[in-house]
Amino acid sequence: MILKEFKTLFTDKLSELYPQTEIDSFFFLLIEEYLGFERIDTVLKSAFEISQEQFNLLESATNKLQKEEPIQYILGKTEFYGLPFFVNEHVLIPRPETEELIEWVIKKVTSTSLSDQNNILDIGTGSGCIPITLKKHLPHATISSIDVSENAIKVAKKNAELNNVEINFIYQDILNTSELHKKFDLIVSNPPYVRELEKDEIKNNVLENEPHLALFVEDHNPLLFYDKIADLAKEFLLENGLLFFEINQYLAKETVELLEAKGYKNIELRKDLFGNDRMILAHK
Repeated sequence: MILKEFKTLFTDKLSELYPQTEIDSFFFLLIEEYLGFERIDTVLKSAFEISQEQFNLLESATNKLQKEEPIQYILGKTEFYGLPFFVNEHVLIPRPETEELIEWVIKKVTSTSLSDQNNILDIGTGSGCIPITLKKHLPHATISSIDVSENAIKVAKKNAELNNVEINFIYQDILNTSELHKKFDLIVSNPPYVRELEKDEIKNNVLENEPHLALFVEDHNPLLFYDKIADLAKEFLLENGLLFFEINQYLAKETVELLEAKGYKNIELRKDLFGNDRMILAHK
């Protein structure tokens, strides 16, 4: 089969599930991965004869896409803040909104009296995208990262090695933790915050594939993680320390009120690139 024929077959198989722009994006990613081709090669080399081995890989990926498996899991990798990350079913796929949170943290550290020799804690590391990216941009900081999933920590450690950074990864259930191992200048967290009642808004490729442990909270106590982390941060942040959260857009008011009730100062709420309330900074 030649490349042009495969592109037609690929589009036909996925057309009922995805918009054309997304299908094209999948196609370009797959031919780059399995054929080593760039986007322009789909035109210049449209008559390229695909080998049986290459076709098997492309067909397998197509079948997985038909089952709405995320392309990042199929390829086993993604990019976050310009850095490469290995991902699998044990970790969430990093989101653009979290890149915005990271950018805010980096700018805050580098533009204030805080030095880049901070002690920083990330809670709920997943793929390790937050602590690893911070370490790349704040190389003199000492960064620790907690997760309740041993499988997630394995992925995060692999990504730290991939990006040549040193992070102190800690296996710990933050909800059942009464103390942290030291004091910190800054704590950042993107904890589970999607309520069960919001599942209808979640696409199948996320709902059926990404780890629910890292996504969902019970409807009756949706700020469970924020409440616990904010309490720990009051005790284990240094004076004038900073607490950053990624938040549920529908619970921005409630999250701000929770932090105010605990005595945090100068609370700042920011929207993401889609115009949704998504990030909070609070000062101890």
